Amino acid sequence: MKKIPEKFLPIGTVVMLKGGTKRVMITGFCAFANEEKKNTERKIWDYSGCLYPEGFISSDQVCLFDHKQIEELYHLGLCEDEDSEEKQFKKTLNKIIEETNNFQETKIKNKK
Repeated sequence: MKKIPEKFLPIGTVVMLKGGTKRVMITGFCAFANEEKKNTERKIWDYSGCLYPEGFISSDQVCLFDHKQIEELYHLGLCEDEDSEEKQFKKTLNKIIEETNNFQETKIKNKK
């Protein structure tokens, strides 16, 4: 089993999710969706993906998941060491996530 690096994994990475039976290929980052149990609250998922090797079939078959749900790494997509554009994108993405988390924490504290 390959060691799972810290998030965010590159586009094209193929993983198995905990409890999964089918591999998933990462196709995007930070997808918004309503949580299943709470239709009014939106969640930001770390990744969006599609079944592997089938690929994107339809919009109602997109897989949304968080980094902590990844159990096994099968293939690492384009490595950030090889692509400066991806490095900059991930730096910006992590900054946005941090700002969003800080905003949500402030919002929760203000409700109390």
